[in-house]
Amino acid sequence: MAKVKITQVKSKIRRPGNQKLTLEALGIKKMGQTVEKEATPQILGMINTVSHLVKVEEVK
Repeated sequence: MAKVKITQVKSKIRRPGNQKLTLEALGIKKMGQTVEKEATPQILGMINTVSHLVKVEEVK
């Protein structure tokens, strides 16, 4: 399965609680932090929830 690299590019301040919790569930704790995850349907759904706060790149 493919991997994706997720980087937070916008602040989570003044965002709804579910978006803050989604970022934490992805393993992102602060601005500019990058994590690599498998591109499962669950992870892609979480990325979709916070797509306006993160930058996503496909890892080859």
